[in-house]
Amino acid sequence: MRKICCVFATASLVLATSACGAGTLAEEDAEDYPDQELDWTIAFGPGGGNDIMSRTMVEILENEELYPNDIVVENREGGSGATGWGHVLSQSGDPYTISTTSGSFLTTPLQADTGWTHEDFTGVGLFATDDTLFVVPSDSDIESWEDWLEFAEDEGTVTVGGIGTVNVDFIIQAELAEQAGYEIDYVPFNEEGQMQSALLSGTLDATVSNPGSVLGQVEAEEVTPLLYTGEEPLEVLPDVPTGGDFDYENLVSMPRGLILPPDAPDHAREWWIDTMQQVVETEEWQQYLDDNHLTEDVRWGDDFEAYLEESATGLEETLKEHGAI
Repeated sequence: MRKICCVFATASLVLATSACGAGTLAEEDAEDYPDQELDWTIAFGPGGGNDIMSRTMVEILENEELYPNDIVVENREGGSGATGWGHVLSQSGDPYTISTTSGSFLTTPLQADTGWTHEDFTGVGLFATDDTLFVVPSDSDIESWEDWLEFAEDEGTVTVGGIGTVNVDFIIQAELAEQAGYEIDYVPFNEEGQMQSALLSGTLDATVSNPGSVLGQVEAEEVTPLLYTGEEPLEVLPDVPTGGDFDYENLVSMPRGLILPPDAPDHAREWWIDTMQQVVETEEWQQYLDDNHLTEDVRWGDDFEAYLEESATGLEETLKEHGAI
C-alpha cells in the first residue's frame, strides 16, 4: 500500500434541533416567501471554487432581481466545510439559510464527527461538476507529467496539497499516486490562497485545483499544469494531457449544488428550484461555466439527493481502500 500521510481536522459541532418544520408554517407565510434577508453560507475561504460559484449565483440573483431582499454572504471556513455546513444544520427548518456544496459535503462526515451527513439537508439542485488541474511551480524543472513521475521516483516521497482533509482533492492525489506508483505526504488546506502560497514558496511539490481557481496562475506562468482530471482536455489548455491519456481511473469530480437546512419547508425548496432554473438559463451563468471550465450537470430536488447518495457511497468505498477512513 502506498504511504499517504494526512493531517485530519476534527470538528465539534452543536446540533440545534427544532420541533418546527414545514408543516407548522401558516399558509400565508408560504404565499409571502421570501420576505426576509437571506443568510448565504460559503463553507470555505475566499477564492476557491465554492466561493466563486456562490458569489456568481448571488450576483445573478441580484442583477436579475430574482431575490426580493438582501442576501448576506459569509465565508464560514474550517474543518473541511464542517464549520459552515454545521451552521446551516443548526438553522433547521429555516428557509432563509442556504449554502452551496462541494466534495467535502460528502466526505467530511466520513472522517469527522460532524453530527450530520448529506442526508440531513434539503437538496435544491445540482448544477455542474468540477474537475481539477495538477500543477507544479513554474520555477521547477518539471515541465510534463513524465518529468513529474521521474521527480517523484527520485524524491521517494513528494509533498502534495489540496483543499480539505478527506475530500475529492485527497482522493485524486491518492489515486494518482497509487496508479502511477509513487508515494505522497498530503497536506490539506481550508482555502485556495493559502495553498497556492505554500506551493509557490516551495513548501509543496504540487497541488490540484479547480481550473477556475488556478488558471490565473497558469496564465501568469507562476505554475505549470501537468495533468487534467476531466474526461476531455481543457479547451484553453489543449496540450495538457488528461488522466485518461495515462489510463488513470476513478479521478472523481466535485459536485456543485445548492442546499437548504434540514426540514426546510416544501414551499421554500420549490421556490428555490423554480428560481435556480431561471438562474442556470442566464447568459451570466453560462459564461461562468465556460470561464471556470465546469461540466454542466443539472438535477433538481429528489434527483439531486439521489445523486448525492450514490456519490457518497462511491467516495466512501474509495476512501476506505486508501485507508483514509
